[in-house]
Amino acid sequence: MRDAGFDLFESADGLLANARPDGVVVATPNAMHLEHALLCIDAGIPLLLEKPIATTAADGSAIADAGRLTGVPVLVGHHRRHSPILAAARDVIRAGALGEIVAIVGTALFFKPDEYFAAAPWRSQPGGGPILINLVHDIDALRWLCGDIVAVQGMASNRVRSVPVEDTAALALRFASGALGTFLLSDAAAAPTSWEGTSGEDPMYAAYPGHDAYQVAGTRGWLGVPSLRLMSSAGSPSWTRSLATRLVPAERGDPLIRQLEHFCAVTRRQADPLVTAGDAVETLRVTLAVAEAVNLRAEVECAPAPAKLS
Repeated sequence: MRDAGFDLFESADGLLANARPDGVVVATPNAMHLEHALLCIDAGIPLLLEKPIATTAADGSAIADAGRLTGVPVLVGHHRRHSPILAAARDVIRAGALGEIVAIVGTALFFKPDEYFAAAPWRSQPGGGPILINLVHDIDALRWLCGDIVAVQGMASNRVRSVPVEDTAALALRFASGALGTFLLSDAAAAPTSWEGTSGEDPMYAAYPGHDAYQVAGTRGWLGVPSLRLMSSAGSPSWTRSLATRLVPAERGDPLIRQLEHFCAVTRRQADPLVTAGDAVETLRVTLAVAEAVNLRAEVECAPAPAKLS
């Protein structure tokens, strides 16, 4: 069957039995990611797999293992890593401009209107909520900027909407480097400090330039992201002396477009996936640990899984 000049198939099996695409974008519901990713890998076709990689770390690891053993490239759709703003921030941190990182502050405060939930009622039921729907983006961005997160604590509230999932959560994070972080998340706060609101990268969302979703502080300086305002000490730092301020230059570009361009290069074997399946598993592991910590009201460890030998 064809529609608008494209062939349509009723199933992934039908597609792969009748066509040989250069690559496949898997954007089916999360619970179907394992099945559809393995179909593509078995067929030897590179894939761009929407985040989260799967609903469990075990399923995500199965995808990662299959890709590793067959050599089929798997790019996972954590699109913020394709942001030139985040790339510039990562370069600053890795160059040591902030010294030793000691603290990270993250916020994702925004308001989802009633029609958002009416369009898809599952969003207000277990399996929905901003931890599993939205926070996974921020966890991945913070991991990319500041390294692995090895333990989390948290508390949550559903006071505003009184539905079975949270509308607000306050989290504490411990990074493998020893740095500590906090994150405040709410989809019931009329506020400007989500990544979408501060970065201005997606025209669908109202933009609030000058605000920051992330703040990274080290022994020699501080960086606001996405404003890329860098404050650092020219000499020995002290709270009695002013920090010099400058803006870090960065090009602008739509991360979703850049992700698709990158995937085209991956399908041609001209580039390795920027976000590998194994890396996406670790982001999922941390996000699920946050949900567990909130439910248990306890610290939950989420150390990265040991690397497997090929």
